[in-house]
Amino acid sequence: MKRIVFPLAILLIAAASHAQTPPPPLISPEVRSDNRVTFRFRAPNDKEVAVQIEGKPKPIPMQKDDQGVWSVTTDPLAPDYYGYSIIADGVHMFDPSNHAIKPNFLNRASELHIPGPASLPWEVNDVPHGEIHHHFYKSGVVGDHRDFFVYTPPGYDPRAKQTYPVLYLLHGYSDDASAWTAVGRANVILDNMIAQGKAKPMIVVMPLGYGAPEVLLPNSGVWRDRAITDRNFNKFRDALLMEVIPRVEEEYPVIKDRNSRAIAGLSMGGSESLLTGLNTLSKFAWIGAFSSGGMDPDFDKDFPGLDSSSAQQLHLLWIACGTDDGLIEFNRKFRAWLASKNIAHVDIETPGYHTWMVWRSNLTEFTALLFR
Repeated sequence: MKRIVFPLAILLIAAASHAQTPPPPLISPEVRSDNRVTFRFRAPNDKEVAVQIEGKPKPIPMQKDDQGVWSVTTDPLAPDYYGYSIIADGVHMFDPSNHAIKPNFLNRASELHIPGPASLPWEVNDVPHGEIHHHFYKSGVVGDHRDFFVYTPPGYDPRAKQTYPVLYLLHGYSDDASAWTAVGRANVILDNMIAQGKAKPMIVVMPLGYGAPEVLLPNSGVWRDRAITDRNFNKFRDALLMEVIPRVEEEYPVIKDRNSRAIAGLSMGGSESLLTGLNTLSKFAWIGAFSSGGMDPDFDKDFPGLDSSSAQQLHLLWIACGTDDGLIEFNRKFRAWLASKNIAHVDIETPGYHTWMVWRSNLTEFTALLFR
């Protein structure tokens, strides 16, 4: 009996060992030499899988092989950084084979890099690099603990006597305070622009952009309930003016003059830049808005003191939006309102959706114009 049990046990152990052997890891995403990208996802029991790529209007269906691996190869993609999600039976998820993640409070995604030439401003080059500083504080205005990031340019020395102009750079809805560096590559763009002499050395401050953090809760009503939206904008402006700017001016050698102070942002942050900058012209002489959204369409109410005379204090009012962006008509209406009041501004429309590919280019163009 023992002779029969022993071989049987060996067979059972071998079978269990074989059953537990994991499948080989997948390579995903795989960037090919012609900039086509292959995505792979193992899900033998799923019925429908697709990949949604930032800047593409529709998900791309994937096909399953006899091993239960879904895959698709895209057309060539332009060199850049892309967010993407795997959609498996209607559920958006990370690509489990990819470690690179785009941070976001509500819509985190995997990240894909299509390398490009050194001439692209968001590609790391062999140039002097600045540094990113991370600050934390308790906000008396909002009542929470929050953070902000500060970029200091190459050669920055807090002990030296050199002072710098400062750009307050604001993220969009659902982003966190790291968005402009972690996703927007703002520090890399500034490093390259400064090294090439295309931008002035400057300090860039990137604060958390929520005056009402509850807007991030499910079904908060923000963008539908004007009271919540306005509270978010107004409290953010107070926190920036009363807490962030004073702390920056105390801890960094920035020039404390409106002519050396700029504000710009994307989407929600674009509206915050306009609402803050155009209503406190004593603080800002340079204003940029990228794909602005969320403002009240009653512009006379939001900007009661703005006219052609007061706007003459501005060195630059720069309004940009992608032509495929759902907010393009809103931005065109705002620019038409500015024109009706004879307020000088720069209109920028570029191909593209509501994406970081548009906003990285916006930042590149805008910073080249600052503090001249």
